[in-house]
Amino acid sequence: MTTTPESSSTAEPTDEQWLTPKDICTQLQIPEQTFYQWRVKHLGPRAYRIGRHLRISRADYDSWLSSRLEA
Repeated sequence: MTTTPESSSTAEPTDEQWLTPKDICTQLQIPEQTFYQWRVKHLGPRAYRIGRHLRISRADYDSWLSSRLEA
């Protein structure tokens, strides 16, 4: 008798959603150059180099955005 692991269709998805710098610039309505300037100054969201592509996780972006909230 063989058993197969149960399908985790009801479990929460663990897939990370990735954004491009262009996605973020579109959402924030800023020029891409601004994003890259923030990156050089370590002011922008944490980004990952995947191959030759720059990607930002949705969780990191949301965290960074909430930390920029003015009181």
